[in-house]
Amino acid sequence: MTTITLVQGDITRQSADAIVNAANSSLLGGGGVDGAIHRRGGPAILEECRALRASRYGKGLPTGQAVATTAGALDARWVIHTVGPRFTHDEDRSELLASCYRESLRVADELGARTVAFPAVSAGIYGWPMEDAARIAVETVRAVETSVEEVRFVLFDERAYEAFAAQLR
Repeated sequence: MTTITLVQGDITRQSADAIVNAANSSLLGGGGVDGAIHRRGGPAILEECRALRASRYGKGLPTGQAVATTAGALDARWVIHTVGPRFTHDEDRSELLASCYRESLRVADELGARTVAFPAVSAGIYGWPMEDAARIAVETVRAVETSVEEVRFVLFDERAYEAFAAQLR
């Protein structure tokens, strides 16, 4: 049984086997969580991301998929990069968002990770409404069969924390 915990704070300060990066498809860093992970984790993460781009992901990591690299200077063994969908009113992309959590946990299982820290994927610059992002994240993690013992949602602010807390009640 996977334990789900919530923390309000900076995901780059977490100690976990794996930290999930809400990456952009280029895997080369960006804004928000992605930029913070690359900055704090240091050049080793970018180096492995560039190698992934040069080999398996020449066109970038597809939305809803996940891949792991070193965690560099972060207090973790791995960073699991996943590309969340951009929110749109024109198309229901919920399945792609759920896939980010499923695929990240699949990768975590392959790595042997026991603790995984997730941000609120797609709920920042990709515009996903926080309450809906929280619902999809919590429902998906609860439904996935995984060997991960603890999934920790690390929420940047009180509003995000409260949205996830409401889903756990």
